Amino acid sequence: MKLVLLSILFLSVLAKPVTAQFYLRGEIKDEKGNVLPDVKINLYSKNAYSFSYKSGSAGTFGIPTNLEVDTIILSLLGYEPLKKAVNARQYQSFVLKMLSTNPNKIKNGLCSKTKQFFSEQYNLLSSNGESYSSLVENDFFNTSKYPETGFTLNIDRASYSNIRRFLNNGIKAPTNAVRIEEMLNYFDYKFDNNNAQEAKNKFAIHHYLTTCPWNNKSNLLFLHIKAPKLNLDTLPPSNLVFLIDVSGSMDKPNRLPLLQASFKKLVDNLRDIDYVTIVIYGGGVAKVLDATNGSEKEVIKNVIDSLSASGDTPGEAAIQTAYAAAAKTFIPGGNNRVILATDGDFNVGVTSEKALQELITRYTQSGIYLTCLGVGMGNYKDSKLEILSKSGKGNFAYIDNLYEAEKVLVTEFTKTMYAVANDATLNISFNANNIKEYRLIGFDNRVAAIVDKSSELEGGEVGSAHSMIAIFELKGLENNMDSSINIGNIELQYKLVDNNPIILNQNLAINNTITLFNNALPSIKFATSVAMFGSLLKQSKYANDYDFIDIYKIASSAISANDYAKQEFIRLLQTAEKLYNPKKKWQIKNYR
Repeated sequence: MKLVLLSILFLSVLAKPVTAQFYLRGEIKDEKGNVLPDVKINLYSKNAYSFSYKSGSAGTFGIPTNLEVDTIILSLLGYEPLKKAVNARQYQSFVLKMLSTNPNKIKNGLCSKTKQFFSEQYNLLSSNGESYSSLVENDFFNTSKYPETGFTLNIDRASYSNIRRFLNNGIKAPTNAVRIEEMLNYFDYKFDNNNAQEAKNKFAIHHYLTTCPWNNKSNLLFLHIKAPKLNLDTLPPSNLVFLIDVSGSMDKPNRLPLLQASFKKLVDNLRDIDYVTIVIYGGGVAKVLDATNGSEKEVIKNVIDSLSASGDTPGEAAIQTAYAAAAKTFIPGGNNRVILATDGDFNVGVTSEKALQELITRYTQSGIYLTCLGVGMGNYKDSKLEILSKSGKGNFAYIDNLYEAEKVLVTEFTKTMYAVANDATLNISFNANNIKEYRLIGFDNRVAAIVDKSSELEGGEVGSAHSMIAIFELKGLENNMDSSINIGNIELQYKLVDNNPIILNQNLAINNTITLFNNALPSIKFATSVAMFGSLLKQSKYANDYDFIDIYKIASSAISANDYAKQEFIRLLQTAEKLYNPKKKWQIKNYR
């Protein structure tokens, strides 16, 4: 009887289908042979994209599967997706290719562009082997021929801090380091709202017309653009990756130690809903802190304090690792941002500005922004950080002391870290019947952008409640004209941060209401002094009719005693006067 039962049991086992268990193993690398961690792995047998694995720190993986033959799908930010049939009995080796960047799609970005002018032949001449500055100053345009112009709403403020660094060290600022729009952007301005078009959750545009203090035949048009302000109580959660350069060149008091103090100030601003990951590079790349909640401030600060500088600068691999870390903890609808802090001296992997631009452009559609913080002096690479921040749809600041760190990362935290608009530009059309010529002060273009006929006006990222000023010098405008006459029209264009493709327009007519400069608002006078200062430093041909003393008189009459930043500007004027005009017998302090 027992034999019969055993026979029946054996036959029933044979009749039941047996499911074999396989283990799919493999490794994933890039085209250079570098291992790729955190690659998202999907198998069709695991319900396609609804269930995924990731490669480990060594780029390897092992996945149990019921199928001997399956289809694998690999995906990683910045790389081409890979879909391939696999056999679980064989060890798999995969190579992911970086997303190809079409050179035709990477165009030189223009800070300003005058319609029709750039479609004409524009030759930059050189002689006797001389090389010109990388920036070309905007000139006057004939309104009847070129009535329309535009500029980027750029929120970078690095130029002013950079100039301060040079002057405080007794060095004349290089002319191509002077960007007047960034100098103007550095300061906050308060205006009345009498002629502002304002609406909830929209940009506000203020405009003012005054006489010109350095040319009685010209007028100045000031445009003050203010971005909408996010509610501090409802700011979205942040997913921040601190990408910190700890290479040998950072081993100076004004580099890594300054950055450590700066990042700790930022950490004090974090909330319980925010997360921080820390990636470092110097002799290699390492993730020294996985995503950590903002409530763990001491944990984050201890990791920051533990950093030390040594080794070379593998910037390319570091950027890839940082973006992969940001993608791993991506917060839909949140503030996802890589904060790169460096002197910009990349010397391993991709190092040229063009190659860096191609690298960072691959990540621009990821929803991850890039903020660059520059430090150091001597081998500081301003141009590389500018390329990175603009290609990464982010912003750029230079930190030379703790006051600047607090200004950028604490006082202006929401302006620096929370975007309210992308690809923001302002276009203006002047009335040729009333204005003969105009020139935009600042927003100068690089030579490479001008000679490249495919160059386009590059829109900027704008932070919460950020304000900026642009100044035009106008010729041919009669001061006694009817104030109801419109001399031009403004159009503001931007995209929402959720990548909504709808472009929002705000049109605003410019009425011809001219104020004598001596009667202008203090903010108007101070902004004028900043623009004049920048023009002198860059040796502009339009700065021949005034000097540092004239600027000092205007600036000192427009500031309050308790405004530290503007008082510092006065001190910089004094420093510049002594540095640029050392043989003068009188001191600027006598001209209040």
